[in-house]
Amino acid sequence: MDRRSLLKAGLAAGTVAASGGIAAPAFSQGNARTLRFVPQSNLANFDPIWGTQYVVRNASAMVWDTLYGVNDQLVPQPQMVEGETVSADGLTWTFKLRAGLRFHDGEPVRAKDVVASITRWMPRDPMGQMVKAIQKELVAVDDTTFRWVLGSPYPKLKYALGKTNTPICFIMPERIATKFDSFTQITEYVGSGPMKFVKEAWVPGASAVFQKFDQYVPRSEPASWLAGGKRMLVDRVEWVVMPDPATAAAALQNGEVDWWENPISDLVPLMRRNRNIAVDIADPLGNIGSFRMNHLHKPFNSKKVRQAVLAAMSQEDYMRAIVGTDDALWKALPGFFTPGTPLYTEAGGDILKGDRNMDRAKRLLAEGGYNNEPVICIVAQDQPITKAQGDITADLLKRMGMNVDFVATDWGTTGQRRAMKNAPESGGWGMFHTWHAGADCVNPAAYNALRGTGQQAWFGWPESKGVEDGVTEWFSAPNVAAEKAAMDKINAAAIDDVVYAPTGFFLSYTAWRRNVSGIAKGPLPFFWGVGKA
Repeated sequence: MDRRSLLKAGLAAGTVAASGGIAAPAFSQGNARTLRFVPQSNLANFDPIWGTQYVVRNASAMVWDTLYGVNDQLVPQPQMVEGETVSADGLTWTFKLRAGLRFHDGEPVRAKDVVASITRWMPRDPMGQMVKAIQKELVAVDDTTFRWVLGSPYPKLKYALGKTNTPICFIMPERIATKFDSFTQITEYVGSGPMKFVKEAWVPGASAVFQKFDQYVPRSEPASWLAGGKRMLVDRVEWVVMPDPATAAAALQNGEVDWWENPISDLVPLMRRNRNIAVDIADPLGNIGSFRMNHLHKPFNSKKVRQAVLAAMSQEDYMRAIVGTDDALWKALPGFFTPGTPLYTEAGGDILKGDRNMDRAKRLLAEGGYNNEPVICIVAQDQPITKAQGDITADLLKRMGMNVDFVATDWGTTGQRRAMKNAPESGGWGMFHTWHAGADCVNPAAYNALRGTGQQAWFGWPESKGVEDGVTEWFSAPNVAAEKAAMDKINAAAIDDVVYAPTGFFLSYTAWRRNVSGIAKGPLPFFWGVGKA
């Protein structure tokens, strides 16, 4: 019996116990002021700037606030700032913080905290790096005002400060932002957002707890993604880590948890039969699967070896491994941008179209100088999206004639190891799988994974002059036609250099008990506005 059949049989017979897998905290049924949530994976580390894992971002959005926040139209709105003034030449930005902002230790949020937080964020974020390169001055004028002087205009500054993709420019106290540099994980978790992190209740691999911060002052506007009034309707949010999907499904059906972030599609039909459970697409903008290769070391430092992967891989195999047999949940993707969005392009994507060509792949391997070097595949087993892709990749690379070293690990360890630039034989890696929210991939502005800046790029450290030239053209494009031309250039260059291998576009589900209200669609779970009867 295969995995899908076993899961369905177990749940249908009611034999899957919610107490299985990693130990979880005791449940207290019937408490309407506590929301129990099953996250996508374990919260193994908790620094929103040091790393880029979505699970960390999702928790951080409760604990830290942002200067701006994008709404569901991807338009940045003032969040911690009252407003800004910009000089006529676009070079001097002056920001005023809104009244009543406090950190979780009771201290007011001051401009010096903002300056320190921005300074810590910039080196880790591609848009931040762009701003840092043209920055002349970033100073606190007084406790509520800070000034940013640039050497050239950067019209997308507010978007950079309010985007949803990682790392987000969250605001923390100056003493923490200066004590821990951009490449050192913080160990203090004093936030500025609507929920406090209860550090003493954090059990990595099992649970995390967040408590309502009573001194948080929400904005008056309706909430929309990271914008507007972040009003908490519950007092406590408990994250219960359940890496086994059957265990999570049983817990949701039994009322032991209230919300499951990303149920696997295999179990959705069974949950829909339960009148107490609601299931829906989590985000219409979906996700892009990613086969990420290490460009610094053999074998994937060879472009032809990377191209061999594109010639051989079947996106349908990857997508069916993630979403199952429902063809409405996935699309082939001969490129890197979110389908159905205005600037979507397939330019240069022919290598990903049509029948797969194993002969061509093997020829490219030989031309690329592949010499049986081990390919260290880091595959997180506690994250269904990465596990499903990893199983396909192990088979694919073996059929191509590559020497596969499959390292089964967890998502937290993947996050630690992928940051290492060591050679594979010295503790490094050859490839890993992840995915990118469609909201992050509509254009190159905040698309960290697409950038080709070499040592400054995202994990894998690809270098692509064609991509970077296209990004420069996109940022300076005077109209939509010029933006589209730049997008075509970026997509074609990213395919040619194989910045990473897109495994396809897919939609994912979220599920919750019907006594829970206010679940909003989007690229991350938004806990504000969520109530429980």
